[in-house]
This record gives sequence, C-alpha cells and structure tokens, in this order.
Amino acid sequence: MAATSARILIVDDDPSLLRLLSLRLEAEGHEVVAVDEPEKALRKLEDESFDLLMSDLRMPGMNGMALFDEVSRKHTGLPVIIMTAHGSIAEAVTATQRGVHGFITKPIDHDELRQTIQSAMNLSHVSASPSWREEIITRSSLMESLLEQTYRIAQRNVSILLTGASGTGKELLARAIHKASPRASGPFVGINCGAIPENLLESELFGHAKGAFTGAVHEHKGLFLQADKGTLLLDEIGDMPVHLQVKLLRALQEQKIRPVGSSQHIDINVRVISATHKDLNQCMKDGQFREDLYYRLNVVNLHLPSLSERAEDIPVLARHLLKTSAERHEIKISRFSDDAMQMLTTSDWPGNVRQLVNVVEQCVALTQSPVIALHMVEQALSESNYVWPTLTEARDAFERQYLQKVLKMADGNVTRAAEFAGRNRTDLHKLLKKHELNAADIKAQND
Repeated sequence: MAATSARILIVDDDPSLLRLLSLRLEAEGHEVVAVDEPEKALRKLEDESFDLLMSDLRMPGMNGMALFDEVSRKHTGLPVIIMTAHGSIAEAVTATQRGVHGFITKPIDHDELRQTIQSAMNLSHVSASPSWREEIITRSSLMESLLEQTYRIAQRNVSILLTGASGTGKELLARAIHKASPRASGPFVGINCGAIPENLLESELFGHAKGAFTGAVHEHKGLFLQADKGTLLLDEIGDMPVHLQVKLLRALQEQKIRPVGSSQHIDINVRVISATHKDLNQCMKDGQFREDLYYRLNVVNLHLPSLSERAEDIPVLARHLLKTSAERHEIKISRFSDDAMQMLTTSDWPGNVRQLVNVVEQCVALTQSPVIALHMVEQALSESNYVWPTLTEARDAFERQYLQKVLKMADGNVTRAAEFAGRNRTDLHKLLKKHELNAADIKAQND
C-alpha cells in the first residue's frame, strides 16, 4: 500500500504501457483511470476529480506539454508528471520551469515513479499549519478552493499572475504564496509599477551604478537584488511601460539583470509574482502589453473573486475588521447591530475588501455606542459609493483630464499639444491611444 493513495489519470497512446502502469499503481493502492488520447483526458477532468495526471510527452495531435498547458489553465494546482522515451535534460528543465511536477524517462524505473508520485501527493494537501494564510479571513468555499490551489502552486518555482478587481486582496495573496513557498525565509519585496515615475522605474527594479545619471551619487541595489532568494511582487504590471517590458522579459529569460549605467550583468534568484486588475488580453491587442512577457509571467493564473462573489465572508470579515480597528483605536465596540450587519451583507461592494475596510474604519471612528447601528453603516456606505481610487487609478484619471485640456488648448493640434506637455509627438500619440482620446474629436468640440 502506498504511503498516500491517490486517484491517478494516465494518458498514453501505448496500450501495453497503460496496462502495465495501471497494474503496478493499483498494486500500490492507487485508483487508476487510463485513457489513450489527451482529449479524452481533458473530458475526464471535466467530469471527475483526480489527485494526479500522468501523461506521455509525444502523442499524435496534442502532445504532453500542450495537455499540461491546458490543464494548468482549467485545473490549476493539479500535479502533472510527464513520461517520455525521448527525454533530454533540456526538455526536463523546460518542463519543470513551466510547472510540471515530474519528468520521467522510459523505461520507467518503478522506485523513481513511486517517489515522484509521493512527492506530488505531498503537494496535494494543504499544510496542516495555517500560518501561511493566517491573514486571509474566509469561510467561502470559492476562496478555500483558491487557497488550496495557491498552496500547491506556492511549492513550485513558477511565475504566477494574480488577477481580479481592485481591492480583492491580490497583495495579501502574494504574501501568502511567499510564506507557503520554499522561499519563505527569504525577503518579500513589492513594487507598484504604476506608482513609480517611468524614468525611475528601471532603476528601482534593476538598480543603478554610481554616477549613472544626475543625482546617482551612490550605487543603488534594485528590487531584484533586494528580493534575492525570495519573492518579488510586480503589482499593477499592466501599467509597466512597453520599453521596460522588454528589459523585464530579458531579465526573466536570462535570470540576469544589468543595473542602469553598468556594463556588468548580475545573476538573480527571484520568484516573480505579478498582479493586475486590467484585462491583459485586451492590453496585448491594443499594443500596450507584450505577448511574450505575458506568457512568461502567466505560467499559472490565480483569479481572486470579488467580495460580492463570496458574500458569506462579509460577516466574518466585518467582525474581524471591527475587532482589530477597535483595539487599535482603544475603543470599546462589541459588534454591529443585526440590521447593520444585514445591510453590510447585502451591499454590492464595488470596491471589494478595500471598501469594506474603509466602511468599518469610518464606523469605528464615528460611533458613540458599543454597538454600531444601522444608520452608521448607511452613512459610511453612502460616503463610500465613491470608492477611493488606487494611486494608479488616480494617476490615470488625472493624465486623461490633462491630455483633454492640453488638446483643447492646442485646438486639436497634436504637435502643439506635445510642445505644451513637454513630450515628443510619438509619446503623445501613445498616451492618446492609451486613454482612447481622438484629437479630431477635441477639435470638433472647440469648433
């Protein structure tokens, strides 16, 4: 009997190997389902639950890595073992970098297979210690499923893209991934790519040499080096300028960086997590985000649900936030009234958890009673209908208004508007495209 029995799906176009593997694994105590085509495996995964997928690498039609890519998108966190009679070190390295758990060459050594399966199964169960996720408050089945996937993925040294609306807790999940990973003892470093001026972002990421530019009086270690042996969070990655996307892609491909003003390349050892509330597929279509960088960052995608999708979490979150806020302000507040809690639970929360935090903070700051009444929540909610924007959102709004005003001043003449803005004509055209502004429309409004 195996140390941990598993339900295993095997796909291989060799029927004799399927029979042999099935017999061996069933003798070990595993439950095995065997199919001879990747498409059949995908259909099985849609209808049934498995702990592990084993796939041949070379098969007619869809190969093992293409199957893995499809499984990664639709069944995040399911461990995959690739088998091949044509194995090579290069293929194994590529496969493991992309997130494949194990790469086994044929003829299959049974002891090696047993160890690889056991290793995969060790990732299939969320750690008994909840410390890695202690900051994430939830009782939602949707969130629990996401956290189970998160723990599995955290064990693998792959790049992760976190998506979801603003305020859903992407940075919190990134910190949890770091704590659950083998890099937990290393640093966690984060940067908001939309909050740093474009001319400083490269230096912040890659560092700079002394004298690299005016004001560079000291050598500066960039965030990649500060995060060495740890995790780097690139928040709002969708706001990174395209020319820097090229340099980021090169750094990730080569695992080396070159500080601004230096001729030396430096090796890096960093796990990159990216986050965005933007639709990067649309950004790629608009030419604002590089497709090759997208696939480099999006080895695994974890999508955070909106607060309205996990409404059962609102009461537990509200009580937790109330307790911590009251303790911080040293105020004796015990709870929300029943009707106040009902209003919290049934609200839309366009600003998600961030908006809930603001509402609870306002209630705690203004209440004179140990029980927060309905009217306090109504007041806080009405004032938070305007959801406080992130720095990136505020900057984008200002930039759009500024461009509209400059174009009006220039009567729709892009060259003159560029002179007013202190930018070249090409840069201004890119900004106009980003904000979907048309100079001719502005000129028509003036006329």
